[in-house]
Amino acid sequence: MSIKLKEENGGKVLVVHVSGKLVKADYDHFVPEFERLVRQHGKLNVLFDMTDFHGWEAAALWEDTKFAIRHFSDIEKLAIVGGNRWQQGMATFCKPFTKATVQYFDHADDAAALTWLSEA
Repeated sequence: MSIKLKEENGGKVLVVHVSGKLVKADYDHFVPEFERLVRQHGKLNVLFDMTDFHGWEAAALWEDTKFAIRHFSDIEKLAIVGGNRWQQGMATFCKPFTKATVQYFDHADDAAALTWLSEA
């Protein structure tokens, strides 16, 4: 599995760690879990850890696009954590696809990302 999920702050913060290259089947696990948390808590704060991430296969990119459209308003804050320049660019790239406040953090500052997500 290329996606690992961890609930923080009673489920109000979802840590999503992606590694390798995402495939369509990864979304079969991720999307239902995300939707369960939205039903349970309303809008979520998400830490998207891209530290070991190498992109999407074409079918997975389509699933990601559908996810972004369907859940445009379900994320309050989005912390993108990475270590590469292109990952930092993802913070800017994804802003039109979400109502969330988006901020990039270097992987060395992942604790600061969690703190930012937990702030009221």
